[in-house]
Amino acid sequence: MSANLLGLVGHPKKRGTVELAKMLRAAFARENHILRFDQVTAGLVGDHDGGFSVAELGRECEQIIVLGGDGTILSTVHALGEHLRPIFGINLGTLGFLTCLAASDYRQAVRCLIRREYDLSRRSMLDVTVVRDGEVIDRHQGLNDAVISRGALSRLIRLETRVDGALLTEYNADGLIVATPTGSTAYSLSAGGPLLTPDSSVFAITPICPHTLTNRSVIIGDQTCVEVRLSGAQDEIYLTVDGQRAVAMRACDSIRIQRSKDELLLAMMPDLPFFEVARRKLRWSGNTL
Repeated sequence: MSANLLGLVGHPKKRGTVELAKMLRAAFARENHILRFDQVTAGLVGDHDGGFSVAELGRECEQIIVLGGDGTILSTVHALGEHLRPIFGINLGTLGFLTCLAASDYRQAVRCLIRREYDLSRRSMLDVTVVRDGEVIDRHQGLNDAVISRGALSRLIRLETRVDGALLTEYNADGLIVATPTGSTAYSLSAGGPLLTPDSSVFAITPICPHTLTNRSVIIGDQTCVEVRLSGAQDEIYLTVDGQRAVAMRACDSIRIQRSKDELLLAMMPDLPFFEVARRKLRWSGNTL
């Protein structure tokens, strides 16, 4: 694997992806670095024979540049699979909590990548398994969260939830979110969950619109195992991990969620601490004097 070989994955529908990909390729070429595109981005820039699958980029490249927003980074992480590589995100979206720099700062991005002028934030991930009749039938890794939610019908669902085998409660709610610190700024935050710093070794369990008003977020250590069991026959219930794909659940299925042995290295600017990023992205305001 060459240190001069970088991969690039772009969001095909974001305005500016094609122009930015071309400018980055030219800028890296001037520095004797090779930029390889994923197949979709290669087609967009007219290089129909030079594209690679995201997994191939993970196998061959030292680092992956992602053009887009948080959703693009999440889909790239899932496409990389076991070939995880450090991610350097360039924001073409709106919020971009996981991105490193804005598109207008692409020259700074090139300089930072070549000179390694960035920090790598270690992000814990989830290992999510679905068990049916004693057998694992599905397995996923997630960076943000695992969400168990109802289908189209507006009916509450019952979810018996245990932590390391001990009963936490049976939630009667629209659903349940188990989030990593990285995912605490996403759906979990919208559902009333806490904001967690990336280096906190915890997960947040947050019910979605619980019927019992005292059901609130619970913070647990990330060395524990969360087990969620569907309580009896119910309407459509789905599991989604990082919002990537919905898996239909059956009555009495159980979902086991624990920390993955893998972690993601996410590039961050060294002069931007987490709470500075949070204030900017969440548009917090107030008197700081």
